[in-house]
Order: sequence, then C-alpha cells, then structure tokens
Amino acid sequence: MMKKKVINPACFPVLNRELSWMQFNHRVLQEAEDERNPLIERLRFLGIYSNNLDEFFRVRVATIRRLIELNQTKSDYLDFSPDQTLEDISQTEKDIQTRFIDIFNHLLVELKENNIVVVDEYQLSESQGKYIKDFFKSTIRPLLFPIILKDFKVPDSLDDSSIYLAIKMSYSSKNRASEYAILEVPSEQLSRFIILPTEVDKQFVILLEDAIRYSLNELFLNFNFDRYEAYTFKITRDAELDLDNDVLKSYIERVEESVRLRKKGSPVRLVFDRDMPDTLLKRITALLKIKDKDALVPGGRYHNFKDFMSFPDFDSVKMVYKPMPAIVHPQLIDKTSILDVVAKKDVMLHFPYHTFQHIIDLLREASIDPGVISIKVTIYRAGHFSNVINALINASRNGKKVTVYLELQARFSEGQNILWTRKLQEAGVKIIHGIPGFKVHAKLILIKRMERRKVKMYTNIGTGNFNEETSRVFSDISLLTSNPNIASEIDMVFNLFESYYKPIKFKTLKVAPFAMRKFVIKMLDREIENAKLGIEAWAIIKVNSLLDSVVISKLYEASQKGVKLSLIVRGICVLIPNIEGVSENISACSIVDRYLEHSRVYCFANNGNKEIFISSADWMIRNFDNRFEVACPIFDPAIKEDIYNILKMNLKDNQKTRLFSGDYKNVYKEQNGEEPFFAQAGIYNYLKSKNIKKPKK
Repeated sequence: MMKKKVINPACFPVLNRELSWMQFNHRVLQEAEDERNPLIERLRFLGIYSNNLDEFFRVRVATIRRLIELNQTKSDYLDFSPDQTLEDISQTEKDIQTRFIDIFNHLLVELKENNIVVVDEYQLSESQGKYIKDFFKSTIRPLLFPIILKDFKVPDSLDDSSIYLAIKMSYSSKNRASEYAILEVPSEQLSRFIILPTEVDKQFVILLEDAIRYSLNELFLNFNFDRYEAYTFKITRDAELDLDNDVLKSYIERVEESVRLRKKGSPVRLVFDRDMPDTLLKRITALLKIKDKDALVPGGRYHNFKDFMSFPDFDSVKMVYKPMPAIVHPQLIDKTSILDVVAKKDVMLHFPYHTFQHIIDLLREASIDPGVISIKVTIYRAGHFSNVINALINASRNGKKVTVYLELQARFSEGQNILWTRKLQEAGVKIIHGIPGFKVHAKLILIKRMERRKVKMYTNIGTGNFNEETSRVFSDISLLTSNPNIASEIDMVFNLFESYYKPIKFKTLKVAPFAMRKFVIKMLDREIENAKLGIEAWAIIKVNSLLDSVVISKLYEASQKGVKLSLIVRGICVLIPNIEGVSENISACSIVDRYLEHSRVYCFANNGNKEIFISSADWMIRNFDNRFEVACPIFDPAIKEDIYNILKMNLKDNQKTRLFSGDYKNVYKEQNGEEPFFAQAGIYNYLKSKNIKKPKK
C-alpha cells in the first residue's frame, strides 16, 4: 500500500492575508451582481464594497507602504514581501475597478427599466434644469468654497472622507490661459442624491456633483470664463494612529491629538475620473506629492460610493429586501422583569433576528431597580445616538454605581468614543480606558443586585458591540445569565481592568491575552486524541478571520490525524483547505448575504458530548496576544442545541456560500440536487417558530 503523503504542519501553506481580504470584498461585490437580490440593495452593496476598500487602503495598504519606506524585505505577517503584496493589491484593484464600473452602469440601466432614471447635467429637461438652478442658488451654493489651484498652499487639508471636483476653466478663444480650481462636494451636509420632480410616472435623480457641474458658471461669475470642465477625484490617507509618549498629556489627549493628525496623513491612493486631462491630473498629483504610479487608480465619473449605502428606496417594495421584523424572545414576551427571568434560566439572543431592545430594556430596568447596586459595561463601538449610553447615564443619575470600560482606540470610532467619554463623565459615570499595549474587545455587562441580603450577579456576554445601529445588520449572539461561575469570573475581568493588568487565572471563562490560544490548541488536541482512538472527532468553527499561524498549524495537524473540521469564516482566511496530505479533512466557506456574519462560535465534538463557546475573539494574532477577549461556555442544553442547529444551517446554505481555495477565487457552493437553502432566512424562520405556541396534547 502506498504511504499517504503527509506535510509537516510547521511548513504549512498559507495565502497572503491582504489578498484574502480583497477576496472577501469581492464577495461583497458579487452581491451587487446577484440578480436574486433586490435592485436597490444591489446598489447599496456597491456602497459597502467601496467603504470597505477605503478602510483597507487607509489601514492595511498604508501599513505596507510604511514597511517599504523602512526598507523591510518581509512584513510582520506570514513572510510575504511588502513590495510584491503592494503590486498584487494594485493590480487586483485595477482589475476589479473595471468590473465595478460595469456593474454600476448595468444597475443604472435596470433602474431605468424600473422607472428610476439617474441623469447627469447633460440630460436634464428644461423644467429640471430650472429646478436645479433654483436648488443650487438656495441650498448648494452657500456650502461651496472653491480653491484656486495655483494659490493652494495646504494640500493636507483635503479630507479623505470627501469627494472633490477638479475644475478646468477656460475661454473659447485659445489665446487666453486656462485656470484650475478644486471644489469639495458638500455630501456631508446634503444628500448625495437630489430627487427631481416626477415626470410621466418616472422618478428622476441627479447626483450632487452633477448638479454642481450644471451650475459652475454661476459659481465663478467674476472670472468671465465660458467653458467649464469638472472631474471627480478622491484621496485616501494613512489612518494609523501614532500616539506620542508625552507623559504630561492624558491618554485621552494623546488619542485626540492623534485623531487630528490622522486627517493629515500621507495620501496612499488617488482615485480619479479617467477622463481627467493629463495636465490637470499632473497638477493634482504634484499638489498631493504622489509619485508612486501604483497609488493612482483611474476610475469612472463617480467616486465615494459609500454614499450609495443610503440610496433612496422611493417607497419601492419590490426593489428592497422584504421586511424581517425583529423577533421578541419567547422567554421575554410580556415579562415585567428581565432580571427575574434570567435569575431562573439563561437566555440567548440572536441579533438581528431578535430585537436589540431587550439589551436596552435590561439596562433600563437595572437603572431604576431599587435592588441594583452597580452596573459595569465594556463599550467598543456605541451608536451615534445610543440608548445604551442613555440608560447608563440614567442609572448613574438614579444613584447606581456605573463603570464603563470605553476603548478609545476602536478604529475610526475614536472621536465618537471621546465624545461619549465626556458625556458619561459629566453624568458621574466612572470611565476606564487605556491598558498600555492592549485593547479591550470583550463585550460584557455585569449587574450586581441585592437580593435577600446577598449580592446576586447578572451578566451578558456577547460576540458583537452594544450598538443598536449595527445590531440591525450584524449577525451576533448574546448570552444573558446569572450562572455564578460565569458571573464571578466576569467580575474578575472587570477587576482586572481596574487593577491595570494584574494577571488572573480563570476556570470557566477563556480570557485573552492569557490563555485563549492555549485553550484553542487544547480543544483541538483533544479532538486529535479522540480521532486516534477511533472516536467521533470534529469541530465547527465560526469566526470573522482566521490568521494565527500557531492555530492554523494545529488545524492542519488535526486534519492529518483525521479530525473533520468545518470552518465558517466571513473575511480573511489564509488557511487552504482540501490539500492532499495537509487539509483534506478541512472544509472552509464564507457566507455573505443580507446581514453581516459577525458571531464567533467554537463547537467541539468532545466524544459525543458537544462543547460550545461563544466569543468576541477571531483567530488572529491580535485577538490572542494584544486584546482582552472572552470566550464563554454554553451550559444550558436547549441553548446549546439551538446554537448547534444554527451552525448546521450555516453549513447547509447553498445559495450565499462561497468555498475557499488556494487561488483567491470565490466559487459558489453547488446545490447538488438539494433544495435551495438560504441560511439567514432559515435561521430567522427557526427562531420565529420558537414563538409559536404548540397545541396542548
């Protein structure tokens, strides 16, 4: 018998993390192409794709450029060359940019077929032109402040969240010199989409920048030019925070100053209208000091597609998703006290399927309950209008001792979190932030209540932020429990934050940066031993990213020893499944659908006695070593079975599932004769069925 080829896990093959991320964002773009999705939702997926790409360039590409400037021949992640990686990213983006434009143009045609017509400045009727002229004078013009290019001395003042018009002003007579200007499109103050009066049962829309183009002659009246050309461009800046070490400044002052400096970060990308004349493009690149050709991305007429996430729906039912009203949890229907329910039984909430109002109601109840002594919460990203924050402020006003660990370095939420810090402090809330070298990413609530002269603790452990805005579109789970073994250790976690990183040993919870990776390895080793004994051995792992080299090596080893591994990874996955002798027992897939898959669940066979953990942690180096994360075991048999059933539904999906491979392609899972199954719709119906009362026998 031929000996089976086995590869040492220490020499495992992996993908480039940056290209794997671009593969994920390509899955988002596929949703814009997918004709099964409602038309306007497809436009919004273009916006999500664009917003994701902006953040990628602001953070990851900026980091790669820094490595190149430092003459690093290898990056700090998996030994890929920064130079080659940057070249691959640039080529991949340019290839997809062409596809992006084609998809957008196709969607415009489909909109027109559905009587929604997006027009530009050349396509306006006489009455529409008059409407735009009037709207320009009354609403747009007061917000416009042109900059003459030859006089512009502060290029780092250009905001990378905005789009700009590069304007060429000239005379019909070729004997007179042209003039150039830059104009910020005020899309922060006004909607990007101007809805024009309805004509002949058709709805017309013009983009804000096209309305400006139509009226440029009125903006530059004092110049007497008779020709105007305007081309959009957008810059992306390095967004990494560089905190100084000035001991005379508080942590909040250092973060605040770093956020201000971020706005002046070096440009890492310039996306521009490919029809822009070379002379104008050269002026713009010289102004921004962009010399690297890879940083120049020729695009279409429109940029900053993130605004398309808010494209108007025109009250159309057929062009948007059918409503999936949030479900009231069956154990919390008509209950006067959530705390009383949780005192008797664990409750698992699944967002966005269950209503996030339960969390707000919990905090509201705790804020006025006479027996509640204290409330402690971790906040990573709160909503812009947060009832979670309001409930905590109300609790403090009601005399409760409220403590909030508020992470100031939650990327792109730093400014908002600084504002919440000050608002909470004004209300008397104790704020903790800043453990040097670490972020607090765990999602925890701890409520202490005096009952029968003893303190009883209630806790909530989640996989996602306490944010009512994202809870409507992020798929997360959240455990409400009064289990003393869990609650006492959550109390220990909060004490850890307040004692500034004094290491603690945990028995029930798995806590990073102390023992999370060690726990994962231990669980996989147990499955390996069971496989050797011929015992049922498998694991189902659901995370957002899989990147840690030690864990990946162990997954490859487990596969070689016969452990069946099912990986559900929304984003980055550098592990390569289905390689003979390495990973033939590993399946890896990603689901991108209506909701953003965000929950982290670790499920292990354990010789037929399943063990399930929910967690805030992805399987990345930063989660294991540089963040405070919590993984919590599920003890309630009914909840455990529900989570397992939901994991199986994820694996059953044959409509929105893409299979991972070693070639960065997103291949849809085949139906193989099975009935079409959408996991997210299946989960919603499964949870909804829990509220249907069964007739008594």
